[in-house]
Amino acid sequence: MPADMLLHAAHLSTLVACAVLKLPQILVLVRARSSCGLSLHSLLLELAGFVVFMTYQVYYDYPPPTYLEYPILIAQDAVMLLLILHYNQQRSHALLYALLFVGGWRLVTVHKWMVDLAMVGRPEGSTGSDAAPLTCALSPQSLCTVISAASKFAQLQCLWRSKDAGQVSALSWLLAVYTCAARIYTTAVTTGDVQVLVRFMVTTSLNAWVLLTVLHYQKRGGGGAKKQD
Repeated sequence: MPADMLLHAAHLSTLVACAVLKLPQILVLVRARSSCGLSLHSLLLELAGFVVFMTYQVYYDYPPPTYLEYPILIAQDAVMLLLILHYNQQRSHALLYALLFVGGWRLVTVHKWMVDLAMVGRPEGSTGSDAAPLTCALSPQSLCTVISAASKFAQLQCLWRSKDAGQVSALSWLLAVYTCAARIYTTAVTTGDVQVLVRFMVTTSLNAWVLLTVLHYQKRGGGGAKKQD
């Protein structure tokens, strides 16, 4: 019973955290009216990773509590994308990105082998509760994990280049670290899917790296401002 309660608490807390995960970042964007320090490429890759991952979860009949947060995250990322395009004077690109995402999602869901390719070919006839072979999980062809990792590295590169995290919300990245860490536990308990576990381990580590980088630049920026005063 305690284990069931812990699992339920992990699912619920993850859903609640994801419901507000991007709101601090959206508020910072609106208040600053600038996207300095935020990577558009990182956001686009994150959106692609979310879409592919949710498609995989739905296609293989995973328990809904394990992926309910993804429609919320996708919606929040879409709002952030519109804001970044607006502040970067690139509003005309919004329709193009929308068409690319809808077309890409339709392409992924056309055939089973495309879903398999996106998360590294699962064995024929396997379901969400079947653990994937470790050799497949660690294959470099794991497109979804690669996309997610590339998204974090794109954000890191943006921060390293600009050396400015003033418009980046540390709270959003802290929530991202928690939700991915919680999903390691829920995935291990509910499905044991090694591919998904590897993805969450990678994203938890990279989210923490981004969070530490944001805190570093924000602290350095705050110290510089005090010296000038």
